[in-house]
Amino acid sequence: MTVIEAPPGLRDVVVTDTEIGDVRGKEGFYHYRQYSAIDLATTKTFEEVWFLFVTGRLPDADELARFTAEVAALRVLPDELRAVLPAVASAGERFNPLAGLRTALSLLAAERGLPAMYDVDVQRHRADALLVCAVTPTILAALHRIRAGLDPVEPRADLSAAANWLHMISGDEPAPAAVAALEPYLISTIDHGFNASTFTARVVASSGADVVSAITAAIGTFSGPLHGGAPDRALATLDEIGTPDRIDDWIRAKVLAGEKIMGFGHAVYRTEDPRARMLREIAVGLGGDLIDFATTVERRVVEILAELKPGRELHTNVEFHAGVVMELCGVPRAMFTPTFAVSRVVGWCANVLEQARGGKIIRPSARYVGPPPA
Repeated sequence: MTVIEAPPGLRDVVVTDTEIGDVRGKEGFYHYRQYSAIDLATTKTFEEVWFLFVTGRLPDADELARFTAEVAALRVLPDELRAVLPAVASAGERFNPLAGLRTALSLLAAERGLPAMYDVDVQRHRADALLVCAVTPTILAALHRIRAGLDPVEPRADLSAAANWLHMISGDEPAPAAVAALEPYLISTIDHGFNASTFTARVVASSGADVVSAITAAIGTFSGPLHGGAPDRALATLDEIGTPDRIDDWIRAKVLAGEKIMGFGHAVYRTEDPRARMLREIAVGLGGDLIDFATTVERRVVEILAELKPGRELHTNVEFHAGVVMELCGVPRAMFTPTFAVSRVVGWCANVLEQARGGKIIRPSARYVGPPPA
């Protein structure tokens, strides 16, 4: 047997073919199918792009209307799941919405009897994936409100995905400006190549497991601060700096101490993250003291990183301005990473369904380096 040595983290190792999309890090560009992801984020609705991930093409008006109605009906939680959400929401001293989501989805899978993908056809795969994507924001928003001592807010069929998310969190009619700012963020974060959570989902799917098993595994990976769990930490940087006169001293102290500044640097991009560029423009459009301070901090972080770490190409990533946009849209900080999950679940499901068509289990090897066996 020929042994192939892979670099740490599988960096630059191609493990499969995909039709879903790709990230071209050296160019600062990524795409969904044949479309620029940023172009889609700035010209299409979330439902249109969701349809693209499900079918491989953009919908016409009639198809979009039918698809929107289909997913709207799936957003409503079954009574059996609704009944256990208070116990899930109250678990633990610290609210962990992604852990709650994993638990709730597992209960939903048991209640609905979701079968192993190996045992059913692609139409059932699609139905299960749509259900998971549709209920994820409803579950997360309900957990948030229950934990805060509030009643959950039912999803509305007349609202878009972005508007529903803001409505279910706050209970208020969503402001059009906030919806217009949040929707491009949601679209731009649906998928992003073979990141850790997507790869995890595909590993589970390769075993023939059910859709929820793959998605809950992805959520566990996504919860780590080096992956999806960073938007609130990036915004906490602004809080810690506090005032403009502290910017340079704070940044230099962090860099010289070898500490990571959340919101800067990316595993793939060697240019500015195109999502960061788009979100900066959105945040500037919303206006206010926060964005003025954020852009000043961003500029100085990039300049000081270039000075102290020459040649490293450490630029702003999606988390930095994502936190600013969500703050300006009224999303509570505890729900920053869950907001990311609301969109990424669509990408995970697309990858899960594509992997399920492949038919071969992912089973790499490891080199044993422990004590010699007896």
